[in-house]
Amino acid sequence: MTAEQVLVSVFVGGIAGAVADAVVGGVRVGCLGAIIVGILGGLIGSWLFAQLGIAVGTGLLGSIVTAFVGAVIILVILRAVR
Repeated sequence: MTAEQVLVSVFVGGIAGAVADAVVGGVRVGCLGAIIVGILGGLIGSWLFAQLGIAVGTGLLGSIVTAFVGAVIILVILRAVR
């Protein structure tokens, strides 16, 4: 993984995690937590969409949507556990 790919993953994860944190009430993860949740959400979202046969699209916007969906799933599970 190149440095550029890492920076893009952090950027996409930060945006997706922050938006998911704002949408899902009751869980405040902070700035670093939003980045981590967004990156993990990207992994979960891409796996889930592949299993369901859903194609969101390519590019930055598709990555953000995919990471957002995964981040929302993570935050809902986290809220249920808390």
